[in-house]
Amino acid sequence: MEKRIITHKRFILILFGLFAVISACMTLGTSVNYNIIDYLPADAPSTKGLSVMNEEFTQAVPNARVMLNDVSVPEALEYKHRLQEIDGVSDVLWLDDVMDISIPIETADPKVTDSYYKDGDALISLTVRGGDEIEITDEIYALIGEDNALEGDAADKAAIQKLTNNETLKSILILVPIIILILLLSTDSWFEPVLFLGAIGISVLINMGTNLLYGEVSFITNAVSPILQLAVSLDYAIFLLHSFSDMRKKTDDVNEAMRLAMRRAFPAIAASAATTVFGFLALVFMRFEIGSDLGINLVKGVVLSFISVMVFLPALTLCCFKLIDKTKHRRIIPATKSVGKYILRFRIPALILIAALIIPCFLAQNNNAFTYGLSELDPNGRSGQDSIIVNDKFGESNVIVLLTPVGDAYGERQLADTYRAMPHVDEVISYATMVGTVVPDEYPDSADTDRFFSEHYRRMVLYTDIPKEGAEAFSFVEQLQKEAQEVYGDDWHMIGMSANLYDMKDVVTQDNDLVNILAIVAIAFVLLITFRSLSLPVLLVLTIKSAIWINLSVSYFMGNSLAYIGYLIISTVQLGATVDYAILLSDHYMQNRKQWGKKEALKRALNGTAGSIFVSGSILSLAGFALWFASSNPIVSALGLLLGRGAILSMLLVICFLPALLTLFDRVLEKTTLRARFHKDKETRKAQ
Repeated sequence: MEKRIITHKRFILILFGLFAVISACMTLGTSVNYNIIDYLPADAPSTKGLSVMNEEFTQAVPNARVMLNDVSVPEALEYKHRLQEIDGVSDVLWLDDVMDISIPIETADPKVTDSYYKDGDALISLTVRGGDEIEITDEIYALIGEDNALEGDAADKAAIQKLTNNETLKSILILVPIIILILLLSTDSWFEPVLFLGAIGISVLINMGTNLLYGEVSFITNAVSPILQLAVSLDYAIFLLHSFSDMRKKTDDVNEAMRLAMRRAFPAIAASAATTVFGFLALVFMRFEIGSDLGINLVKGVVLSFISVMVFLPALTLCCFKLIDKTKHRRIIPATKSVGKYILRFRIPALILIAALIIPCFLAQNNNAFTYGLSELDPNGRSGQDSIIVNDKFGESNVIVLLTPVGDAYGERQLADTYRAMPHVDEVISYATMVGTVVPDEYPDSADTDRFFSEHYRRMVLYTDIPKEGAEAFSFVEQLQKEAQEVYGDDWHMIGMSANLYDMKDVVTQDNDLVNILAIVAIAFVLLITFRSLSLPVLLVLTIKSAIWINLSVSYFMGNSLAYIGYLIISTVQLGATVDYAILLSDHYMQNRKQWGKKEALKRALNGTAGSIFVSGSILSLAGFALWFASSNPIVSALGLLLGRGAILSMLLVICFLPALLTLFDRVLEKTTLRARFHKDKETRKAQ
């Protein structure tokens, strides 16, 4: 295989170049889904309800509010009619839909009017068609101007899409120069970083292009996957070129040097890729399908990076090796030849410190305050500013829709009256409340009944001022469900953002244990096969899991809420992406242990790997921080911060905590590792 790659190197370069061009074109056709609700499983109650409503009714859940400053009732009505004329705007609701506005407003019940018209300001509720939020909200902004406000889920989605369309590119533009600087400082050729980034960059581009086969990707996958693929697989390219450099010292034939380098590097790169792939594969089993979307993309990306490094990079290097020679320079950061002796001095204090932190951090990360949606938007953008203005004047708006069996008008009226009496319910719109129970269902005009009836269901819309998520919101949803259950049994459906997020909380909480267990078992299995040891996988996984617990506990101790999707994903991503550091150190230790005592073996292992771990950890950490800095999406930003912080913690624990574990359990490692053949130093003989 190596000979074929070397022989056909120019053909390989042309082939990969062609794939890259095609993939670049394919990325333009891949749509990005910004609606996290679409990724709830099909059997979630709110998903079933939404499916039923889409089949039975033409009206969707209201998802936007327009506030008009200092307008008269006729002026507000004019705005309402003009909003109705915008393509993609439907279900426009204002005061005239709930009362007779021919009577003086001052004589009406304030409990009714204040939700729509207060102190000369009008609030109009409407529905914006999904998928076209940017175009439709732009038309609404053009109509209402700068002096009025638009807020709601539709406005938030439009704002996020506008801001995040170029954020992946922005993250890469931040990250790549920093990576180049790190590589220039840690290598001995000015040209080598170009080869590293070229090999991984082309695999990232192909990965993004092949997403067209799925039709669309989630906004999390679109933002995170390219950066993460670049960061976790750059090591493969570095390892191959370092092996090539070593082999060139043994032979003058560059083709032979590359053949030997590929053969030498293959097992290590394959093992590293396998642990990462198995870690990311755990995400595929999430019921919340954003995990599956991201997991498939990351697994595909790592496999493509592996192929690129083992096929494209050798061909590229052999065509450019003269440039490597011409751009040689003295290593700017010297090799870490004596770092081991300093780390050895602190291994016991590090062991005591981390052992003392593990349990409190494990408990703390389980007690974080979580958010499940996109509740934290940029308050400085127009969407954020408009939300503050509207909420200050009219309060928050959270629309919930209930579908109940057709034919039971009295049951609907009973439930509507119960809901109206509940705190946080501003208005209940249904046939029973708008027309009454005396008028037969078939009597009013179909334009009116279509809003409330389908062949099988009646439709009730609740306008509430409860927050969309949080303990109070979820308790409120449970109370609404309980009241519906008492009247209709199980024959009802609830739709709305709070109902969606309530289901999401249940789904992702169940996913957490499954994903963590699968990731640990899968990676431990790969480590078991790699090292043929029963105990070493436990030590390596414990080291990285400790770093994860510390990482996730920071939010708890700082009193900050944490995006649960970020919490769930980082548990798997940090394990899969950083366990390689522990593998690298442990592999060197186990090999050195065959010739030296445990302290000398560990010192040599640290001297040989600390630099590589630092470079890899720094790149992954900076990738996370680039996402955190560049992204306006709260979930992506939170995930980036967790990744950046987690990579640093994993790197520190591998360098400081794992050495203590290796020496402490040296005797156990020897007994539980097949053909360990540890060197018998004086200290070991004394222990025996």
